[in-house]
Amino acid sequence: MKKNNFFKFYVLAAMLLFDFVVFAQGGPGDDDDNGDLEGDDAPPVPVNGKLIWLAITGIVFAIYIFRSYNRKEEA
Repeated sequence: MKKNNFFKFYVLAAMLLFDFVVFAQGGPGDDDDNGDLEGDDAPPVPVNGKLIWLAITGIVFAIYIFRSYNRKEEA
């Protein structure tokens, strides 16, 4: 195997093993509430407030990218 294939294999193995670590849950002694990981959390934040501005910005950026790409093709 080439050196590059070993690197790809190790990256793939790390990604697959990282999945188990990310979704692991603590045992009963990890919290003060006898393992209740959903204790007193802060109230959820409203996400909808500026969503329209995010969409408009994304559309304008997409138009800018497409126009600059077309200018490069014509030249």
